Amino acid sequence: MPLLAPLWKGLRIALHLLTGAALAAVVATARALGHRVDWLDTLVPWWYRRLLNCLGVRMQSDGNAVGTALMVANHISWLDIPVIGAQDHVRFLSKAEVRDWPLIGWMSELAGTFFIARGANQVGEAIAGICERIQAGDPVAVFPEGTTGDGSQVQRFHPRIFAICRQGDLAVQPVALRYGTGPGPDPIAPFIGDDTLMAHLWRLIRQPGLEVRVSFLAPIPSAGLDRRHLADAARLAIVEHLGLDPADPVGRPGVAPRDKARAQARAVQDPG
Repeated sequence: MPLLAPLWKGLRIALHLLTGAALAAVVATARALGHRVDWLDTLVPWWYRRLLNCLGVRMQSDGNAVGTALMVANHISWLDIPVIGAQDHVRFLSKAEVRDWPLIGWMSELAGTFFIARGANQVGEAIAGICERIQAGDPVAVFPEGTTGDGSQVQRFHPRIFAICRQGDLAVQPVALRYGTGPGPDPIAPFIGDDTLMAHLWRLIRQPGLEVRVSFLAPIPSAGLDRRHLADAARLAIVEHLGLDPADPVGRPGVAPRDKARAQARAVQDPG
């Protein structure tokens, strides 16, 4: 790939980040002065779509987000956030480290992201705020694996976050993400291990283009399911949609999809 192409792409990304910083400064100033920023819900999806365009990421989507359900998605990359966020104004539950990322962390906080420290028992504190936003019709998306993978498997979904649904009597909407168009997952998209944001961004800039499909699946009612069964049902719906092995890839005992979760997931996908 000629050097000029990635340099041009990098310049477009830098200019877009500067535009985002300027808009974020306007939002922060307006809020500090006590003004409402009603246009933020329209601005954020536009900014995500423009960012993906600058990165050369081409999106396809199936289905629609349900505003009154907790969205849960498989996690592959930091790109998952703009990919989902580009569809509609969606708030996210993110690890606390993202808040410290230069520029992106500040902008994420202004956009309404919920942050939680890894390993800390802060889920309970976040539940009330998340329930309130979802019940108000604002979609909230979480990544229950708690980490990213390479796209070939979906890790166990941690059940604690599904207390949001049990407390608020909310449905769960699984969201399946797949990067690439070949038989296997795209090797560039995953942001895993000791990868750094700048190193991963440089790989994306050098990539001629990246395909991603986001699929909003049928919501799963939470009634009658405890947190573990609800987590298993949501994971199974995503795994089966992506055509992946439903077995837990790390072989933890007792976390394979239970019969009740399997039946619930299939029932909502095929109600007939």
